[in-house]
Amino acid sequence: MFHKENATKKNQNIFFEHYGDRKQEGKFRDSVHTCNELEIEIDKLFVTTRSLETKITGQMKTRPGEVLIDCLDSIEDTKGNNGDRGRLLVTNLRIIWHSLALPRVNLSVGYNSIINITTRTANSKLRGQTEALYILTKSNNTRFEFIFTNVVPGSPRLFTSVISVHRAYETSKMYRDLKLRAALIQNKQLRLLPREQVYDKINGVWNLSSDQGNLGTFFITNVRIVWHANMNESFNVSIPYLQIWSIRIRDSKFGLALVIESSRQSGGYVLGFKIDPVDKLQDALKEINSLHKVYSANPIFGVDYEMEEKPQPLEELTVEQLPDDVEIEPDEQTDAFTAYFADGNKQQDREPVFSEELGLAIEKLKDGFTLHGLWEVMG
Repeated sequence: MFHKENATKKNQNIFFEHYGDRKQEGKFRDSVHTCNELEIEIDKLFVTTRSLETKITGQMKTRPGEVLIDCLDSIEDTKGNNGDRGRLLVTNLRIIWHSLALPRVNLSVGYNSIINITTRTANSKLRGQTEALYILTKSNNTRFEFIFTNVVPGSPRLFTSVISVHRAYETSKMYRDLKLRAALIQNKQLRLLPREQVYDKINGVWNLSSDQGNLGTFFITNVRIVWHANMNESFNVSIPYLQIWSIRIRDSKFGLALVIESSRQSGGYVLGFKIDPVDKLQDALKEINSLHKVYSANPIFGVDYEMEEKPQPLEELTVEQLPDDVEIEPDEQTDAFTAYFADGNKQQDREPVFSEELGLAIEKLKDGFTLHGLWEVMG
């Protein structure tokens, strides 16, 4: 059924026949349909949700499917731009902060890069000692820390907006992630996600995961493709259009089969399905291609959250970046990310203290940190 590029030999017997690695993919790419438009959308999404961007230019504009949920003025980037009043934009995929005085100073944090969100005490130049929003992230095996402080006293909106939207993102991964053996079927019917519609249900679809294959049912919706075995509903797979790298009809030892290859981000699976007769197989391919094109134009990410007060559209809040009337000296190169390294301002080890919890001496923790909280982050 599924072939993963780096699967172990022990697991290869449950995977579908592999049609060659991606280094040789160019040899037959012209003869098959590859989801180029959706591949671009995948790249855009993972740039948006997984990576961290500082001093971005075009990234301030929303991408297809991205919706502005909240806009908070008078927010300070306490970690990297302490004392600088800015604006925080909360979308369904990321948070964006930019300086009000100098809009070209900005950053974007995708929700998928976030490890932990909490509130701690911070030292703000605009507010002094106050409660702030701490966001710990990870990108390319490096941890970054972002601290945002609401300059307006007594307003919890900063915490409620970001934490609630991030929770909505975390609980809607079925829209965006490939899932194996999940709770997809109930009483032989697909458990629909909000805003999901079934466009076709195909019975008698063979999954080519073994010498005999497994007979099952195919669901084609506006969000994903789902297959499950008729004899065992827990043997299933859910493939969002967002994660489809290519889909084509290929010849196999079982005859013509529908072959779906998932993106690298989802593990690079190759899934094979046999649909008879051939006319029905071709109709299924055409239908999936059509639905994925519609999806790529306006993706459904599943992060549905509405504020009581609707913010202005992001296009109206985006400030045009004017050319700088300065000359930049090339000798001194600085990295904007260094200001956000977790514990990046540490010049030397802190004094050792005795930990009653561990029963040994440890380096003194930073203000606002606890051993329990650090272990949660490591977990």
